Amino acid sequence: MAWVRVCPVSKLPVEGRQVVEIEGEEVLVVRTARGIFAVENRCSHAGVALAEGPVEEETIVCPLHRARFSLASGEALSPPAYEGIATFPVRVEGEWVWVGSVRAQESSEEEAVG
Repeated sequence: MAWVRVCPVSKLPVEGRQVVEIEGEEVLVVRTARGIFAVENRCSHAGVALAEGPVEEETIVCPLHRARFSLASGEALSPPAYEGIATFPVRVEGEWVWVGSVRAQESSEEEAVG
């Protein structure tokens, strides 16, 4: 897995969020009282940006139809969404938040082979 540095921890207060682009995909990075999570920034039901929805404990709520998703697992927790969303591993090193990207790793491996 390749790791992408996304933002300083100081720019992500508790209950804060930031949308970053990793390999052409919008990723929502959210900090709660329990930790920092990264999920795809798209509701699996309606396709709208989840960044506009409220964070309630460890869930993100779709601003359009109120579907709820676990920030930890990506699991759809309420209708009208039945499919989950992608999650990404997160680590903090020093002052930086890093998000794991399988696609970035695949690109690096292709370059190394070529």
